[in-house]
Amino acid sequence: MAAAIEIDALAARCVARLKALERPRPRRVINATGVVIHTNLGRAPLDHAVADLAAAACGYSDLEFDVGTGGRGKRGVQVDEFFRLLFPDHHALVVNNNAAALLLALNTVALGREVVISRGELVEIGGSFRVPEILQSSGSRLFEVGTTNRTHLHDYADAIGPDTAMILKVWPSNYRVVGYTKEVPVAELAELSRRVGVPLLADQGCGRMLRDSPGPSSELSVEELLGDGADLVCFSGDKLLGGPQCGVLVGSQALIARCGANPMMRALRPDKLTLAALAATLRAHLSADAAQTVASDMLQRNSAQLESDAKQLQKLLRELVSAARVGIVAGASRVGGGAAPEEDLPTWLVTLQIDGMGEELLMQRLRSASVPVIARISDGCVCFDPRTLRSGEDRELALLVAAVSVSGN
Repeated sequence: MAAAIEIDALAARCVARLKALERPRPRRVINATGVVIHTNLGRAPLDHAVADLAAAACGYSDLEFDVGTGGRGKRGVQVDEFFRLLFPDHHALVVNNNAAALLLALNTVALGREVVISRGELVEIGGSFRVPEILQSSGSRLFEVGTTNRTHLHDYADAIGPDTAMILKVWPSNYRVVGYTKEVPVAELAELSRRVGVPLLADQGCGRMLRDSPGPSSELSVEELLGDGADLVCFSGDKLLGGPQCGVLVGSQALIARCGANPMMRALRPDKLTLAALAATLRAHLSADAAQTVASDMLQRNSAQLESDAKQLQKLLRELVSAARVGIVAGASRVGGGAAPEEDLPTWLVTLQIDGMGEELLMQRLRSASVPVIARISDGCVCFDPRTLRSGEDRELALLVAAVSVSGN
């Protein structure tokens, strides 16, 4: 009898394992954290690009085919026109992420030569990405100037020599240096770069495109950096741009052409799905309604909308979860993706406590639900931020809470 029970248990575990293998991966989760560009949860949702992605995925495409001539085409032309409209008189190149864009530019322009950068900009961001290591991998040599908190224009000027290939300006991604600080604006660095005859590369990172684009104004846009005279600007496609993971280089025709001709480009080029999603994203930015991407819509939700959404979620939780104590409190969302690390977005949080279940156990069970729910804990409560809930997810979240609360009793 005991052997039969053991065999039944083993069979049940095998069935559960097989069902787990059949699930799509990466798995969909419900983001109730309030972090809009959540790096660990896949960053920007791509609802606006679903039709274009399906068309590119489900059949053949003109990825590298010129339908006019019938001959071989060039990968990336699908987005060139959009970039020309966004940034007149500039050219663009797409690779697989922003680190790749920085690596390609450095390897193309500064291989074996010096790159001048402020000590205060030798940053490390998530995933142990470090600017000095990218410089080393590119084959260029790091020339640090200034100090951690203060760098002056004369520091850059004094460092320029016959072996200088580039000036690099890196925006702080997920931190800020405050207090007794000094940095040199791009406009001043651009004037110096023109005078000494070396290009200026600005690693903007966050992907905020235009002056009036949705998102925090504390993050300088690509448009502003180019207008201030940067020769090249690199940024991510899946942060404030609201598109797929990719990196973009925008700048002068000559420098973009040199980067595109680098043999490294073949290892860094994007695939057809990335280009399809990026084209759809750029089209949304060029449309009359600049809030057509999900990320930009979430960033622009106002207090009245969020309070209404919070009250609706509170109502659902009270109806579906008998042991729940549910409240609403003022709180703060975050942009995420390293952008505007000190800037809070006012929101309303739905707080949840369940009788007989601590907040840590409740969070663990929500993460183990059929659709994992990712939330946060504050003051002994599990908190849900409606800013990052998608249409219909409020009811789904309430049903999942009901399921885990029953299984926990």
